[in-house]
Amino acid sequence: MTRGSLLPALLALVALPACASPPAASPRLADLSFLAGSWVVEAGGARVEEQWLCPGSDAMIGMGRTTSLPEGKTVFFEYLRIEARADGLVYVAQPKGGPATEFRLVRLEAGTAVFENLAHDFPKRVVYAKGPDGGLTARVEGDASSPEKMEEFRYRPVAPGCR
Repeated sequence: MTRGSLLPALLALVALPACASPPAASPRLADLSFLAGSWVVEAGGARVEEQWLCPGSDAMIGMGRTTSLPEGKTVFFEYLRIEARADGLVYVAQPKGGPATEFRLVRLEAGTAVFENLAHDFPKRVVYAKGPDGGLTARVEGDASSPEKMEEFRYRPVAPGCR
C-alpha cells in the first residue's frame, strides 16, 4: 500500500465508530405497557382471566384467575408483578399466593416479552405476545425434562368492569 492510499484507509477506520449503531437501551417497564388491561379466554370448560395495571415507576402489577364453567368456581389464582431492578426487569409469579418464583426478561421486541428461569421445574419460560388483532397470547414452556406440556392462552381484551 502506498503512502497516498494509506491515509484514506486510516480515515475510514477512524470513522467506523461514528457509523456504528448506538448500544440498545435497557428495557423499561413502559416498554411492557402492551400487557396493561383485562384479558380473558374461555376454553375447555374454564374461564381464564388475567389483568395488568399500567406500568408504575418500579413495578407492574397483575393477577390471574381461572374459574370452572358454568359454575364459576375459582379453581386457580395467581399474583403477578414485573419489577424494575438495577439488573433488569423481573417477572414474579405467586401461584395461589404461595412462594414467589422469578423469571428474568431475556428478550423484548415490539409486542413480545420473554422471561426465563431455567433452574425452575415448570415453567422455565413465560412469553407474552400482543397479536395484530389486539389480543394477547401468554405461553408457559418447559423443556425436555419437564413432564408438563407447554400451555398457551389466547386472550381477547375485555372492557373494564364486572361481568
